[in-house]
Amino acid sequence: MSLKEQLTEDMKQAMKAREAGKQRLSVIRMVRAAIKKVEIDSKKELNDDEVLDIVAKEVKMRKDSMEEFKKGNRQDLVEQLEQEIAILLPYLPQQLTEEEIRALVSDAVAQTGAVSAKEMGKVMAVLMPKVKGRADGKLVNTIVREFLNQ
Repeated sequence: MSLKEQLTEDMKQAMKAREAGKQRLSVIRMVRAAIKKVEIDSKKELNDDEVLDIVAKEVKMRKDSMEEFKKGNRQDLVEQLEQEIAILLPYLPQQLTEEEIRALVSDAVAQTGAVSAKEMGKVMAVLMPKVKGRADGKLVNTIVREFLNQ
């Protein structure tokens, strides 16, 4: 079953759950709308990797908003976004731990032979296809900078 089909099935289940599934239904509808928008704009059917990118983007948007709401001391909105993220995370592949990312960065640095921060682009070009959808880009970027600045 493709990721799009899974989202559709989960939306149907949330509809049947009535009150208990209202937030889940809302979040899934938002993601499906984002997918549909990209499909209409690009005039093609999206594959699972492209749908995964959209789900990851939705999670990232919510995490970024959550940081702003924490600064603004809006705990009610922070809790709502945490619940929305929890609904979306099962659709993403298992996230890499920081140790796993560090191991991949170490391999990428060795593979490219990069020694300075100026060569960060080479390392990121090798690394990003390996961590796509499985790690936050900001965290990967920070770890690469650490490795190259040593």
